[in-house]
Amino acid sequence: MSQPRLFIGLMSGTSADAVDAALVSFADEQQPTVLCTESLALSESLKSRIVACLTDAGTPVDVICDLDVALAKIYAASVTRLLKKADVKPADVEAIGSHGQTLLHQPNGANAFTLQVGDNHLLAELTGMSVVGDFRRRDIAAGGQGAPLVPAFHKTLVEDDQTSAFLNIGGIANVSVIAANHVIGFDTGPGNTLCDAWIRQHQQLDFDADGAWAKEGIINEALLDRLLADPYFSQDGPKSTGQDYFNLTWLHRFDVAALRPEDVQRTLVELTARSAAKALSSINCRCVYICGGGRLNTLMVERLESLLAPAKVVDTHSIGIDPDFMEAIAFAWLAKQCIDGIPGNVPEVTGASGPRVLGVIYPKTH
Repeated sequence: MSQPRLFIGLMSGTSADAVDAALVSFADEQQPTVLCTESLALSESLKSRIVACLTDAGTPVDVICDLDVALAKIYAASVTRLLKKADVKPADVEAIGSHGQTLLHQPNGANAFTLQVGDNHLLAELTGMSVVGDFRRRDIAAGGQGAPLVPAFHKTLVEDDQTSAFLNIGGIANVSVIAANHVIGFDTGPGNTLCDAWIRQHQQLDFDADGAWAKEGIINEALLDRLLADPYFSQDGPKSTGQDYFNLTWLHRFDVAALRPEDVQRTLVELTARSAAKALSSINCRCVYICGGGRLNTLMVERLESLLAPAKVVDTHSIGIDPDFMEAIAFAWLAKQCIDGIPGNVPEVTGASGPRVLGVIYPKTH
């Protein structure tokens, strides 16, 4: 057996609440072993700057560049904390896989693009380690959506003799379906992003802990029907989306200001649950593995369990993966794929014209 190889994965998702870091060991054909994890919360000021960029298409370029540098420094701090916690030297780690913070994701049309910030050059300098970043743009250049990228990693976690599904509920929700010789996946629509934005607007809270506020409301079926009538939900995959589409500006088109705020919150939970369940409705799967922050919303999980029955809904602890760090672990794996020159996309998922090695290598200094 060859010596295990160590990689770090970094993920700051569309919820813009923290940087998740995972130190992962890869040995031959075995499943990856997670050695250590660390989550570094973003400051309120930094989070506000990210949210402003997500919601304001007119953000000046110098503001985006400043955020690019600030995030690289936070990413470097998260790596330092992770290595100290794990008692591992930087020289023992082959590379950092850094997803970056998505500010814009518009993968359709003649001028498709995606933008993640968190300066990888600076991250390599600050850590003294090789960095792999910019994972999405090669897939988009090949005609794909550039997302989701995690289904390729999900495939390595389960046997494909029976169909299984993964549902990640971050800011945006996405699904992966793993079957014999076949993988599909796409963004189903909003995950936590609208719920978080709505409670932030009305109660100055970052999120609805345990869905408590939503539980005070009732579903407004008329509003829900109008929300679900958005063309995105009926569009076939491959497809992907982001907070630059599903945000408060989108929500206010539906005259929600006149409604009870708690009813809107309850309806937004139902929007996430029903759109995710609809995406999986034609799939005969035995189990749906759930991960991401949305799994902590008991109301959300209860609705998913009801809508997805008889499929069993369990979090990814059941297959040895911390559901809070699934994507960080996946980007450690994608960094390894890039270093090894192995494709990291699934063309059937993203719509790319073929397999592509994803990511750019920013080598450490020697």
